[in-house]
Amino acid sequence: MNYRKTIFVVNPHAGNGATGKEWPRISKMAGELIGPFEACLTGGPGDATRITRDHLLRGVDRVICVGGDGTLNEVVNGFLDEKAPLRKDAVLGFLPNGTGCDFSRTMPIPAGMEASLNTIREDHIHTIDLGLIHYLNHEGRTCARYFHNIASFGLGGEVVDRVNRTSKSCGPFLTFIWGTLVSLFAYGKKRVRIRLDDGEEQTVDVLNIAIANGRYHGGGMLVAPDAVTDDGLFHVTVIGAMSLPLVFWHLPKLYLGGIKRIRQVSMMTAKRVIASSEQRVLLDVDGEQPGTLPAELSIIPGALKMIMKKPA
Repeated sequence: MNYRKTIFVVNPHAGNGATGKEWPRISKMAGELIGPFEACLTGGPGDATRITRDHLLRGVDRVICVGGDGTLNEVVNGFLDEKAPLRKDAVLGFLPNGTGCDFSRTMPIPAGMEASLNTIREDHIHTIDLGLIHYLNHEGRTCARYFHNIASFGLGGEVVDRVNRTSKSCGPFLTFIWGTLVSLFAYGKKRVRIRLDDGEEQTVDVLNIAIANGRYHGGGMLVAPDAVTDDGLFHVTVIGAMSLPLVFWHLPKLYLGGIKRIRQVSMMTAKRVIASSEQRVLLDVDGEQPGTLPAELSIIPGALKMIMKKPA
């Protein structure tokens, strides 16, 4: 595809500041492999969304995100307004270089700058679904946000809240393991009312509920092994409340692909999910912690064109 203009949206703070330090090297390699582009470095929360939206409206038709899943989420939200994509011909590329890069495991998008830049150059475009979540922010206002990977509520929100307040200097796996272990000791089970599509509302005691478009979250937990990004469905994983010793016994299964063998786990599919609780239940939306239940989540089929590695 012949692109009129390409921008790189770069989060220099991603990967505990590693992206900013490596950007001169990445920029030089990008110029050699894919040609001319404009670089836009973010300075704080919301910048990636604003930069992406402004440039798409000014004629950019290829946006390359450099950072982690949180930065990618912001860029994704710049591609769409409340109703539709800003430019139907625009495509998104991703150079994973942050604390959490779980979505690249599903797509797939290779790790390593040269490999991911070569994927951009090969330009294999795949159309993916997105999720749209309406939720309460921390000021009590109803907000809307798109997500490309997974939105969860319960323990996942507690972990992300804790992880995002740390230095993340130990790398993604150890950072999320530490956040999970510490959060488990402080976490009390949550009673959640949940309704899938037009089914009956159910009340369940849960450790966590994941509404998945991608398969992985939390630094490599395979929480939705059957999820695909283009089937028009959420894959919903409900992890029921269980004792702390049992949680620790089952924790390795979340990283080793054995979640289906846990008796307290149930899996379903849906296009729409409504959830609420009398308790304060934190959200995890693509590795960010924007608010709490109640929430309504809808799948948006074929919402975004994304560059990925061509299947073998």
